[in-house]
Amino acid sequence: MTDINNAIQQLSKTGFLNIDIDPTLDLFEEIEKLKKEKNAIILAHYYQEPDIQDIADFIGDSLGLAQAAVKTQADIIVFAGVHFMAETAKILNPAKKVLLPDLNAGCSLSDSAPPALFKVFKERHPDHLVISYINCSAGIKALSDIICTSSNAQKIVESLPATQPIIFAPDRNLGAYINKQTGINMVLWNGACMVHEIFSLEKITKLKIRHPQAKIIAHPECESSLLAIADFIGSTTALLKFSEKDPAQEFIVVTETGILHQMQKNSPTKTFIPAPPDNNCACNDCPHMKLNTLEKLYLCMKYELPEIIMDETLRIQAKKPIDKMLEISARYGL
Repeated sequence: MTDINNAIQQLSKTGFLNIDIDPTLDLFEEIEKLKKEKNAIILAHYYQEPDIQDIADFIGDSLGLAQAAVKTQADIIVFAGVHFMAETAKILNPAKKVLLPDLNAGCSLSDSAPPALFKVFKERHPDHLVISYINCSAGIKALSDIICTSSNAQKIVESLPATQPIIFAPDRNLGAYINKQTGINMVLWNGACMVHEIFSLEKITKLKIRHPQAKIIAHPECESSLLAIADFIGSTTALLKFSEKDPAQEFIVVTETGILHQMQKNSPTKTFIPAPPDNNCACNDCPHMKLNTLEKLYLCMKYELPEIIMDETLRIQAKKPIDKMLEISARYGL
């Protein structure tokens, strides 16, 4: 009981459990034991550090993780990702305990759309249907009609009548890309992901000169100037599959660097070059995703903290547009 009380006190101060761990512990072995003892499953995003990806039961992008959360029979879902992802798992699994190794693992894109401001924006367009990218808070989901991910966004937009006015939130870059692909003029909320906005067109162009045979593959959250030079544009999962199947031996990868771990594992003879950002760093990491560590994951499972708690009324409202997304995704085999 003392250990739990101490853990709760640490959590209240830091947003994660900051407790000394025996350095002789094999964390991989201990985490596997905890998974069995607690009937727990670890869901990890591709942007997590390699150790977490290697211990996870399922690795995927936002759509795959949402689908895995729906299907799981586990009692505890440990979400190695960011806050909105763990929230989504809780929305879909109210009876299950959902844990996030570090409550401070937020999302710049999600933060760019405060629900109170978005509600006012929505009220200015009363005849518009709201499609929101899954990278948003439960509050934004509750104000939406349909949720989408980067892998199914275009199909969802195309499934609607061409005359239907649409608000797309919160990512303006993904929204602009879909507008261009479909010829639809959706109203865009002015939000963006700090990771995908900071890539340097100049540096990527220089990389391409040094690696003329390399294919540039980019996530649609990137700015249009970068997408214009890409050989392939797609969701994180789509980028991974393209790199496996395409005959090219070199790829300049314009998204968060965590995906390179799976790319290299799946295609060990190929070369994957992280696209440089417009700063002094060599690569582009999401500081929120990288807050999760193997140590925090272990402590999270041991003490079953931090736990995602959600108001039931908000959960029910936020679930409706997610269910709509999953229904459309199933219809199109996404």
